[in-house]
Amino acid sequence: MIDRTAVRNNANYLRNVRPIDPEEIAEYIEGTPHPAVVRETLREEAFDLRLREREDGAFVPVEEAPVDPPGWAPESLPDEYSFALEDLLVREYGANWHRGESGAELRERVRRMKTDYLYENEVEYDRVAALGYAVYHLPAYYATVGYVLDDLTENGLLDRTLRVLDVGAGVGGPALGLHDYLPDDAVVDYHAVEPSAATEVLDRLLEETGRNFRATVHETTAESFLGLEGGEEPAPATDEPFDLVLFGNVLSELADPAAVAGAAVDALAPEGSVVAFAPADRNTATGLRRVEREVVASGGHPGRDAEIYSPALRLWPDAVPTDPGWSFDVAPDLAVPPFQRRLDEAAARGETDEPGEFVNVDVQFAYSILRPDGRRRVDVEASAERCARMAESERHVTDRVNLLAVKLSHDLSEGDNAVYRVGDGSQATDHYLVCTRETALNRDLREAGYGSVVFVENGLVLWNEDEGAYNVVVDDETVVDLVAR
Repeated sequence: MIDRTAVRNNANYLRNVRPIDPEEIAEYIEGTPHPAVVRETLREEAFDLRLREREDGAFVPVEEAPVDPPGWAPESLPDEYSFALEDLLVREYGANWHRGESGAELRERVRRMKTDYLYENEVEYDRVAALGYAVYHLPAYYATVGYVLDDLTENGLLDRTLRVLDVGAGVGGPALGLHDYLPDDAVVDYHAVEPSAATEVLDRLLEETGRNFRATVHETTAESFLGLEGGEEPAPATDEPFDLVLFGNVLSELADPAAVAGAAVDALAPEGSVVAFAPADRNTATGLRRVEREVVASGGHPGRDAEIYSPALRLWPDAVPTDPGWSFDVAPDLAVPPFQRRLDEAAARGETDEPGEFVNVDVQFAYSILRPDGRRRVDVEASAERCARMAESERHVTDRVNLLAVKLSHDLSEGDNAVYRVGDGSQATDHYLVCTRETALNRDLREAGYGSVVFVENGLVLWNEDEGAYNVVVDDETVVDLVAR
């Protein structure tokens, strides 16, 4: 057995002198172990030593600076992941996997999953379901994670060494997106928790990740991994806390999502983040917001504080929102991957009345980021001297008021007056900013991005009986200023 302490000591000595060569270190270790054994030991210790392996096999220190926003804007699922998935499909069904009985079976599984999600039925993942899930969901889930992580990197809150827990990792969309989002010099200790047959797909796709993305797949439930089964107190299965816990489109499938998310908060390092995202449909998006609110209200499990970092900021520190909270972001569509096009085009005439039924490249998602350190994406609070609370909009109907608001949607109109969902953390009812006339003084409303904070001066409050919501009219008498992006 190799002397790990000696390997670590030599690596620490050489790290500030020159690149660390396993062959050189082998000469200083008792028994002169084979360089390949030293290299594997360095790989296993790399995260704790903050070392990354170069392509030439040498190890060098990881840069201390945090991850910079990479300008994430994927146009398609990368070819290597498409090829890996098709490789699995060909292995399972042959070159014509998309035709005949196999194609019909995959299409039926996709339809069944879509129906189950719509009606919130329990979803079971056998091998066929996992392959169908990958065909339909992998591209969009790959893209989504990067757009969410932008909220952290813009404030320098992702380190270049990351210990990551991916709860309900599925077939690997979030894992692959995280891998490509991070710079080449990052070192990741990645742990996937996935109890289903999806691990067969996940394992194959993780083979496409780089040498410094070290992955471990735990074929168990989130509840078991986080110590929630049998009434036990949370006790993460790894000895070290996590810098990032991902819940990628999985909270809606858990029996007690708030308990699991709360346990994940407890598993974080002091400056770590829980990042959860879900499809944009009403059920899953509002369900995610309910979980967020329950975890924040109760602290972590059994009681560690959790605060909302983004996007649904509470601008009134003493207020709690009780509206449904249907809020989601929208990013550009991806190109249709070849495997989706093949499955869709092979549908027999009469099998589907919906061309494009098996194409899914829309990137629309709800998300929440929670942190135990109290950090928020933007440090802004409303003032009673300057602003009205949305919780008190009923008393302001037909009045003009000032509001501080978080922009929580893209333009929801169909080409008429622009409509944006907003919140301030106090609202009990849906609120929308409706721009009836854009001017130079209110243009910031349109230009502000999702999650931005805007100050609305002289907005007209109206009650929309049809929608059961408040419309705040932004017209030529209204000024909108971007407070924080």
